[in-house]
Amino acid sequence: MAQALLQPWLETGLIEPEVVRAAVTREAAVADLSRRFQITVATDPAAAWAAPVVLLAVKPQHLDGVAAAAPAAAPGGLLISVLAGVTLARLQSLFPQWRCVRVVPNTPALVRHGLSGLSFAAAVPMAERDWVVQLFEAVGEVVPLPEAQLDAFLALTSSGPAFVALVAEAMADGAVAAGLPRALAGHLAHRTLAGTAALLHQQHLHPAQLKDMVSSPAGTTIAGLRQLERAGLRSALIEAVVAAAERSRELG
Repeated sequence: MAQALLQPWLETGLIEPEVVRAAVTREAAVADLSRRFQITVATDPAAAWAAPVVLLAVKPQHLDGVAAAAPAAAPGGLLISVLAGVTLARLQSLFPQWRCVRVVPNTPALVRHGLSGLSFAAAVPMAERDWVVQLFEAVGEVVPLPEAQLDAFLALTSSGPAFVALVAEAMADGAVAAGLPRALAGHLAHRTLAGTAALLHQQHLHPAQLKDMVSSPAGTTIAGLRQLERAGLRSALIEAVVAAAERSRELG
C-alpha cells in the first residue's frame, strides 16, 4: 500500500524524492526500491522516525515490534497509519509523542482512482488535517469518517478490489467457456466492469435500475441473472464484505 501511494505522490511532484526516507525489513528490497523511486531506503528505521511526517504501513501483527523499536528520543510529529483495524487510541498509546491520523486507502490509488477514508486524533490541528486531505486527494477521492465506520469502509473499498477482480476473472472464464479467446475475454471483462462503473456513477443510477434496463423479457440477461441468484452470488458478496469488516476489527 505504501508503494501504491508513494508512486503517484512522486509522479505528481507533491512530494520530492530527496525528502523521502523509507525503512523496510528486507535487505533485498533496499536496492529495488531505491532504484524504482530514487529515494533513500534502509533497513534501519531511525532515519524515518526522525522525519516530521511518518507513513506507517506495516502488517498490523508487526505493530508492537515496530513501536518497541522506535527511538524513544524521536521528536514526534504527524503519524499517518494505513494499518487495517488499528485504532487511533491504540496508535496514540504506542506513539504518545505523535499526532495520529488513521487512513484507509485502496490500491486504485496507484492509478489515481483511489478512495481514502480518514479519521483524525483530537490533537491533529486543522492545518495538518487539510494537508493530509490534500495529500490523499492527489490519489483519488477522500472521505472523512467517524472512526467507527472505517472498518466497513475498508471492507468495501480496500478489500472490494479483490472481490471485483474475482468477478472479472470469473466473467472472463465464462466467456472463454462460451468460445472467446482468453486475451480478448479478459480485455472485454475489464472494459465491461469499467464501463458499467462509469455509467452507474455518471448517471447516478441505482444498480437495480441498470439491471432492469439491461434485462429484457425472456432474454439472455435475465437467464444469466437467474443462474446468479441460484448460485447465491448476491449473498456471497454481502457476506464477503461483512467478513472483511469483522476481520479488520479483529486485527485492531
